[in-house]
Amino acid sequence: MGSLADYIERYLKSLVDEAAQGIIEIQRRELAEKFNCVPSQINYVLKTRFTVAHGYIVETRRGGGGYIRIIKVQRRPGNELARSLEEAIGHAISRGDAEDLLRRLEDSGAIDEAQRLLVKSVLHQETFGVDPVIEDVLRARILKAILVVLMS
Repeated sequence: MGSLADYIERYLKSLVDEAAQGIIEIQRRELAEKFNCVPSQINYVLKTRFTVAHGYIVETRRGGGGYIRIIKVQRRPGNELARSLEEAIGHAISRGDAEDLLRRLEDSGAIDEAQRLLVKSVLHQETFGVDPVIEDVLRARILKAILVVLMS
């Protein structure tokens, strides 16, 4: 017997798989009512089971007209580059290592110069405005999210 989170995950994945474009929009409140749970349980499932690493992008808008949009990132068949990049980046990456990685991706033709420069600007430390201790972790998360979309 599975947990409530397992049931919610299976339900959402079946909706996404049935959707023509791999995109669904659903209201958090309605989903919570369907599973007779609190909305925070829905948040937990989204944050742990529908991540970029799992091949999903989740957009949310709170409030009365709020929604959850789940987008399944369609990876090209046989393209393991995005997955191997996620593993190579790991939990944290320095600015220099991130820029080196972007340069290698451009040199190999995986991304173009405009994409490299855009990602580089997003990963610049002044953009973050956070404690330097967590900067490399934040950079790795952002870089992985961007590359999954670019490589798909």
